[in-house]
This record gives sequence, structure tokens and C-alpha cells, in this order.
Amino acid sequence: MKAEWCLHRYEPEDASLWDTLVAESRQGTMLHMRGYMDYHADRFRDCSLIALRKGKPTCLIPANIRADGTQCSHGGLTYGGWLTPLSHFDGSDMLNLFEIWTEWCRENGIRQIIYKSVPHIYHKIPAEEDMYALFRFGATIETVNLSTVIDMRNNPGFNTLQKRHFKKASMCNPWIKETDKVSEFMPILQECLRDRHDAAPVHTENELQMLKRRFPTGVRLFLAGTGTEPEAAVCIYDTNSVAHCQYIATSESGRENGILTYLMHHLIHDVFYENRYFDFGTSNEDAGRILNSGLIHQKTGLGGRGVAYQIFRLDL
Repeated sequence: MKAEWCLHRYEPEDASLWDTLVAESRQGTMLHMRGYMDYHADRFRDCSLIALRKGKPTCLIPANIRADGTQCSHGGLTYGGWLTPLSHFDGSDMLNLFEIWTEWCRENGIRQIIYKSVPHIYHKIPAEEDMYALFRFGATIETVNLSTVIDMRNNPGFNTLQKRHFKKASMCNPWIKETDKVSEFMPILQECLRDRHDAAPVHTENELQMLKRRFPTGVRLFLAGTGTEPEAAVCIYDTNSVAHCQYIATSESGRENGILTYLMHHLIHDVFYENRYFDFGTSNEDAGRILNSGLIHQKTGLGGRGVAYQIFRLDL
């Protein structure tokens, strides 16, 4: 029943409770922990909510509020709608939660919600009640980004081209290492993004090092090369059963010699083989309207297939 629910706006003193609810939810990951969310607290005005049912904290949504009054699934996160408990919560409960949530938003001058659903690959158990509620409340799709993901229980493997890259790299006898030092990882990443995409990493070196300290088993950095300098680098976010490639970089010599393919083979088959999914990340620009066909072809060649990351708009 709707009357059972009420909302509490998150305060810093709720951090321990928040992290407990994330850990006990169906779809919460490292990204939803306050230690991750709050590293860029100065960039976003937090408007996260905790939902109480009969006075007991039950669900939460990481969110911020824009200057125009729009509430967004947190702008610093790739995904993050309502996080829900493992049991005693169904589609009817979600509809009740949406009703009190939209009423709360109207009472607080919010007239639009941007909602980033958590992709199903991050769910511990099925958790798409929010997708149904979005439909019932008239939400429209704002953005769809296409990620490329290997289902590790049914991995199609490398295509012919990537097998050739792997064979070529193997003849160079590359070294591979995992490092805790972001200073070893960042130069090749910065160079690759600058030269190939005219871009910069989302995280600064200090920010990524801080996240590595806070989540030592969740943020992992891998390098590979044939000489003294790295020729390929991958930053993995290990979240629940998903190994997600947060950053992928290679040098010109690394591309010529197939070193990135060699490193990916190592990560897929020797490091994260027990994970359910290996997520190469999205290949989009301009809010999903542009697909980098070369990039997605490369990821598909490594064994990945499409998973949609969806963002919705709900006008109140």
C-alpha cells in the first residue's frame, strides 16, 4: 500500500546505512557506495533518497538535482535507478514507490526526472520492476547506449582477425602485470585518448588513485608491453559478477603488434574467468545517437555482444 511508504533525503550521517542497503540490494554495485559516489561530491548537488516501508529503510536511489530543478539518476554514475531488496518487494510495491516518489518530486518543485536503469547484467537476481513502473508512469526513452558484453558461460571467443592479432602478439612474448600505481597507468591512457579521440579521462590521476585505495579489489589496473613502456592498458571495475572495462588504451606499437588483444585474452581467460559477464563498455557518442562502428567491431571480434544501457525521461 502507498501509505506504508515515505521518503527520506540522504544526509552524510546516513552513509553507513546507505552502504548496507546497497550491499543487500538486488542490483547495487561498487559505483553506488558512498565511497565512490562522494569522490566527486563537489560537482553534483546530491538529491539521493532512501525509501522507508513501515518505518524500515528498504530502497534507495542515488541522485542529484540540476540547477534547472531536474532530478537525475546520479550524474557521476553510468547507471543507478532504484535499488531494491532481495525479497518482500514486487511490481506492486514499485508502483507504490513511484507514486510517492513522483508526489515528493512535485512537492519539491521537481518537474522532470532523468532515470538511468541498472542494466540486467549487474542484477544479482531479476530486478526490472522499475522498467514496468516507468512504462506505467509515461516515461520515454531519452538515451540508449550500446555496450558489448561477453556472457562467460557462453563465450563465442575471438573472431579470425583477433585470433591473428593474438598469434602475432604471442610471437613477441609480451609481459603483463597488474599495478596498484595509477601513475604507471595514466600516461598511456592520456596519450591514447588525446591522440585518437581528442579527449581526456573522466577521472584525474589523483581521483583514480583515491578510488583504487578505497576499492582495492574493485578497481584493478593491468598493463602489457614488449619493451620498457606499456603498450596496452585496461582499467577493470570488478562489480559483483561483472568485470567492466572502465578504460582501454593502447599505443601505436601496441596496435601494430596486437598487444591489447593479448592482454584482453589474459583478462578474459586467466583473471576474470569466474565472473558471469565481461563488459567492454559502450561505443557511443552524442547521447547514443552516434555509434563508433570501428570500436564496436573490435569489441565484437573479442567475443562481446550487445547490451543496452537505457536512460529514461519522466515529465511530471
